[in-house]
Amino acid sequence: MAEIKDPENTILMELKDGTVVIELLPDIAPGHCERMKELTRAGAYDNVCFHRVIEGFMAQTGDVAHGNMEKDYNPGRAGTGGSDLPNLKAEFSRIPHDRGTIGAARSQMPDSANSQFFINFGDNHFLNGQYTVYGRVIDGMAHVDALARGEPPANPDRMLSMKVAADVDA
Repeated sequence: MAEIKDPENTILMELKDGTVVIELLPDIAPGHCERMKELTRAGAYDNVCFHRVIEGFMAQTGDVAHGNMEKDYNPGRAGTGGSDLPNLKAEFSRIPHDRGTIGAARSQMPDSANSQFFINFGDNHFLNGQYTVYGRVIDGMAHVDALARGEPPANPDRMLSMKVAADVDA
């Protein structure tokens, strides 16, 4: 596993094939990083599916309202919801949407991100300056690459659990 430099700003996402380690970028997008940690600590992301996985583009997840595979999953609505918390103000930066970066999913309105996010499969620079980048995969990208494809996938993969590294006993 990659060296974790800042456990308070590192997310451990457990997928069926193993752990994905995400380094958050609080200096770039503090609001988005705090929201991910808040929802992670509340268990909101546990069992939430990847409802939109497009080959060569990205894998999207985080619909805590409709994406929980054990209680709230609705394939017709997955991807249309967020959390009960208010939407986030965009935190655009010069950080490019490179392979492995985490971007905030949103509607057409720039300040509409809430709980959903995506992981870029490739360099998607056409998204630069339009979607907030607030983290990057530092280990386990092969597990993201192995996710079932589709919009939505016929049998979607899910985040088994998400934890803030600082909260995990060594």
